[in-house]
Amino acid sequence: MTTDSPVEDRIRVLIADDEALVRAGFRVLVDSAADLTVLGEAGNGGEAVRLTRQLRPDVVLMDIRMPIMDGLEAMRHIAAGGADGPNVLIVTTFDQDEHVFQALRSGASGFILKDSPPEELLHAIRVVAKGDALLTPSITRRMISAFARQPTAPATPPDLLAALTDREREVLEHVAAGRSNAEIADTLHLSIATVKTHVGRLLTKLAVRDRAQLVVLAYETGIVVPGTT
Repeated sequence: MTTDSPVEDRIRVLIADDEALVRAGFRVLVDSAADLTVLGEAGNGGEAVRLTRQLRPDVVLMDIRMPIMDGLEAMRHIAAGGADGPNVLIVTTFDQDEHVFQALRSGASGFILKDSPPEELLHAIRVVAKGDALLTPSITRRMISAFARQPTAPATPPDLLAALTDREREVLEHVAAGRSNAEIADTLHLSIATVKTHVGRLLTKLAVRDRAQLVVLAYETGIVVPGTT
């Protein structure tokens, strides 16, 4: 008796990496999960964009450093397709990559290290497929460090932030610091359900897709300044 999900119910994954052995390893791992399936493989960013439009995956596992078109440019092309496009999970050798903030700005929903345990990669795909961001505190700190090296962000928040309540701004500051809902709830003496409600309202009011984009917006608008969280 098989426990595999029907094909139409599985999370559809596209793998984009310029190393054939890496792609092959990811394919075997992803296809071993009953609720996941690999639709195709791309060896560069241009091919990733073409296959994304052709195959319409739910999640793209995207390497950043690829020939012809890198992962950052590929994400910008994919994001230009609108909100119905796939969520992008960056798979990278993080310590060697200085493009974290640019990747989030381009639309990445999360990061996973290439040397992560197999179960972590499968978990990351499922998280991102649901529309949630995979942004751990350690990755957030690296992103903040990268942002701090960028040109100074506007000091005055734009008008869209004026619609936020004091509590929502407070929650946004904690999200930008990389804190989980549980950690925010503990710090602000709220229930986790209440924190989730605030985060949901932030996503709606600020018209961003996920938690990763909330972090980007918080730093770009100056509502949070690197080194103050």
